[in-house]
Amino acid sequence: MPELLQRASAWFESPYVQAASVVLLAVVVAKFVEVVVSSLVRRLSQRTKTDVDDHMLEVLQRPVFLSVILVGLYVAFNLLPLVPRVRFIGVGVLKTLSILLWTGAGFNLASLFLTVLSRLADRVTWLEQRTLPLFDNLAKLLILGVASYFLLLSWDINISAWLASASVIGLVLGFAAKDTIANLFGGVFIMADAPYKLGDFIVLDSGERGRVRQIGLRSTRILTRDDVEITIPNAIIANAKITNESGGPWEKQRIRTTVGVAYGSDIDRVHAVLQEAALGAEHVSKTPQPRVRFREFGDSALTFQVMCWIEQPALHGSALDALNTSIYKKLNENHIEIPFPQRDVHVLPR
Repeated sequence: MPELLQRASAWFESPYVQAASVVLLAVVVAKFVEVVVSSLVRRLSQRTKTDVDDHMLEVLQRPVFLSVILVGLYVAFNLLPLVPRVRFIGVGVLKTLSILLWTGAGFNLASLFLTVLSRLADRVTWLEQRTLPLFDNLAKLLILGVASYFLLLSWDINISAWLASASVIGLVLGFAAKDTIANLFGGVFIMADAPYKLGDFIVLDSGERGRVRQIGLRSTRILTRDDVEITIPNAIIANAKITNESGGPWEKQRIRTTVGVAYGSDIDRVHAVLQEAALGAEHVSKTPQPRVRFREFGDSALTFQVMCWIEQPALHGSALDALNTSIYKKLNENHIEIPFPQRDVHVLPR
């Protein structure tokens, strides 16, 4: 029996056996942490009213599990009799995996934290749904910068030399990619100022009109009524006059059309007929009610204008068609003449 214990003790003194034992122990501890801690946190989260802690647990569960295993691999790697270069590469790989693992977890935690803060509009005034993508991108850039710094340190790379080189390269690239940088800053300003949001109908001073499909850091994409997608650099949009047809207190939009009736027509009857035509037209909202205005005495007709509201700017074309059709039919049904310009030409004899 003592001889068996001596053999077992001698066998366990082997660095390879010790390393394997450490890895096995790390897996067991990681599983224990995953099961026990998760169960404890779930019990605590059931007592809270929000689901934030549940999402946080989902984000941290896998990184914590893998981190315990990576720590075990790190300890096991240092127990093995390896040459310094192999040990340096192995430890560097383990550090890199740890940094990448927690960088991904940091991205998810930052998005979760900012999403929760954006819901507290009454207490957190600087963060809203419209500025959420901006702060989310900034947080991810910050996390990526910190991760890159530690990644360089894990491979014993001289940071000061890289920073000096990066400043020179950044200066050269800044001049070479000034348009791209202008688009990036334009995207930041658009997200911060929010002249429009996803789904809005916008009109640029250059004539483009469509629904906003995507707002990126470099460009904005709009879909026209012809189902043609237009990509516009943010630098152009940031310096352009933008008409947001979906802005204001509601998304409804007012359309108007002008019609002339013959002199001698009953004005009150024309008002009633045009009002009835507008209410019967497709896509026209009943609230607010359509309005009819007698605008002017024209050369050949009495000019009226019909103004009504539609639910969405996208219905502008079809609603105007329906309104004009309804007006024409109603005027014909009520025998109200729509005049056309007439000119009398007198030819004097020679």
